[in-house]
Amino acid sequence: MDFILGQNNLLILAIAAVSGIMLLLPTFRKGRAGRPLPTAEAVQMVNHKDALLVDLRNHDKFKAGAIAQARNIPVADLDSKANSLPKDKPIILICETGRTAPRSINVLRKHGLQEIYTLEGGLQAWIQAGLPVKKS
Repeated sequence: MDFILGQNNLLILAIAAVSGIMLLLPTFRKGRAGRPLPTAEAVQMVNHKDALLVDLRNHDKFKAGAIAQARNIPVADLDSKANSLPKDKPIILICETGRTAPRSINVLRKHGLQEIYTLEGGLQAWIQAGLPVKKS
């Protein structure tokens, strides 16, 4: 008992406990909504869970090239159109490079949507993976 309560040993035990918690955090967060999905996982979610793809880019960029099944709701319109999105399906947000979409998650959560993800790397990652893109 003296070993555990010793000044130096108590500090070492505290550091070990904090380190262990920090190592486990990614494991706990992995299954949570809001995390970025690699393209392969996004395709699986669309195919198996009927996820809805929401392209947050402006209309001109969407027409120039987008994922075929994606619905275009520009970031500026997201708050006003969030109620039109289904609450019973996963939603995958898409932007150009994966940097804008994560900021939009809270907008959708404010409207009661819970299962929201972002496409890791955005449309550019989709194209680099050789996945199909339509042009209007």
